[in-house]
Amino acid sequence: MSAASATPKGLGTLYLVPTPLDFGCLPAGAIAEPLSQWLPGETLSIAARLTHWITENAKSTRAFLKRVDNAQGIAAVISDMQIAELPREAHKKGDHTKTASTDEAARALLGPALKGLDMGLVSEAGMPAIADPGSSIVRAAHALGLPVVALSGPMSLTLALAASGMNGQSFAFVGYVPQNAEERVKRLRELEALTHKTGQTQILIETPYRNAALLQSMLQTLQPVTRLAVSCGIHLPQHIARSAQVVTWKQQNLSQALPLALPSVFLIGR
Repeated sequence: MSAASATPKGLGTLYLVPTPLDFGCLPAGAIAEPLSQWLPGETLSIAARLTHWITENAKSTRAFLKRVDNAQGIAAVISDMQIAELPREAHKKGDHTKTASTDEAARALLGPALKGLDMGLVSEAGMPAIADPGSSIVRAAHALGLPVVALSGPMSLTLALAASGMNGQSFAFVGYVPQNAEERVKRLRELEALTHKTGQTQILIETPYRNAALLQSMLQTLQPVTRLAVSCGIHLPQHIARSAQVVTWKQQNLSQALPLALPSVFLIGR
């Protein structure tokens, strides 16, 4: 269904609105790129007319709406909009697992849509409900019979995969690996074995301040012939994407000068 399709009588549509990947990454005083560089016109137009939002972080959403306003104007003053945050549980544990508490909270947040008002779901950066909270809202919307429309925009996982040269026909996002050193090594070897057995690309992320430690662990743990890719700072001026066998990473010191303090995506392939 297109964003312009008619919605069931009396119900609003839930729009999944992607946001730029530069949240929290720009140096102090730096001017962010215009939203039109990262978001298609239709996405901007729909975001500009929405006045009811469900979000991972209200502060980042207000900052996003200011950029939308600068790009083409918005339908209401931001302070007059309804911007509701997802429950804290969704931030800490994620909301991809169905529970009574997450489902009840999600249904309550969708109240305006049941009254006929279109709503936007956003995360701090990228596509909501993909490696970010929001899936409970989408599940609840379907259960309530609300139309759900995912809008076009940036998503770091698929951008990193495309830039890796690895298998884009079969891949899995596995999220974070354990922080404990022994458990992390065990998990990396499991993912590597799966990759060599099936050809499936494994996609990982980490908290930025742990990126360097994760990369070091991967270089020490993975076999020389295993392919490793890292994309740092996607859509930022400092963006670097590198992909090679582990032996080449070591021989050419490819980890040198990588901006690992920025959000990064790690991929294991063959």
